[in-house]
Amino acid sequence: MSFYKDKKILITGGTGTIGYHLTKRLLADNPKVIRIFSRDEFKQFEMAQEFQGYATQLRFLIGDVRDQERLTRAMEGIDYVFHCAAMKHVPACEYNPFEAVQTNVVGTQNVIQAAITNGVKKVLFTSTDKAISPTNTYGATKLTAERLISAAEYQKGPKNTTFSSVRFGNVMGSRGSVIPLFKKQILEKGMVTLTDPDMLRYMMTPTQAIELILKANELSEGGEVFVLKMPVVRLGDLADVIIEMVRSKYQLSDGILLNVIGIRPGEKRIEELMTYDEQTIAIETDEMFVIPSLFTDKRKRTDFEISNSNNESQNIIARSILEDWLITEHLV
Repeated sequence: MSFYKDKKILITGGTGTIGYHLTKRLLADNPKVIRIFSRDEFKQFEMAQEFQGYATQLRFLIGDVRDQERLTRAMEGIDYVFHCAAMKHVPACEYNPFEAVQTNVVGTQNVIQAAITNGVKKVLFTSTDKAISPTNTYGATKLTAERLISAAEYQKGPKNTTFSSVRFGNVMGSRGSVIPLFKKQILEKGMVTLTDPDMLRYMMTPTQAIELILKANELSEGGEVFVLKMPVVRLGDLADVIIEMVRSKYQLSDGILLNVIGIRPGEKRIEELMTYDEQTIAIETDEMFVIPSLFTDKRKRTDFEISNSNNESQNIIARSILEDWLITEHLV
């Protein structure tokens, strides 16, 4: 039987890219209800139209993770919470740092408190590789939120709610992703604006992101951070592949310009999946690394193929594989 069959689920930020794909995937497991919690009423309307065949299983709740009272009401009777709500745009967080703190840090603490109050079974938080050695406000707030989730295992006392996190790279095609931006620039301006062609980013498809979320939630025992093994993409290669694919699809002439503008405030040239200290304790499986909680004694797991590793995958993805990804996910 499916892990989510007949269960009650809440997704914060449920109208975002991850929330949307997660909802679509979870509906296949026939949950009793999925509550879509977000402050975007228009996106909720669009999702309600698209999923009108599942009207008896979907509930759309207007709310903000900054509002703990609203979260507490929204979580009544819920089994699993997927906390996807966040401010994610790096420049926006840099220019509005306290707003990022309010949503990403205070909002996460509100989710924790509401879940404990309602006796939720499991809470899974979606973090980012930008939380590792952060150089920007977004990364710093996600690192703090990650620590709050892990520490919740310690602070929850006798409550049974389990808290864990997944750490993403860049999700291809998500809102804020460079892929739809590059495509739009090519079609409208005949050019691509790039910060730095040699910038390296960990990439994952929406399908991979959702499968990581679901698998991590099933395996979590409390306080872990699950990190998908992701290939590295050189942004110059990504731009070249998208230019070639868009030019071919729309029969454009040659002469697409590449405008290099330099790294924006707070950006890193190379992202990381884990710190060195995390690498020394991480449990490695074929698909992911599992960083155990430092707040519990559950340092050994019996349900993983354990192979402690100090090595991170740094293989730059081949252009042919990148092109296959873009086609499979219908991104270009």
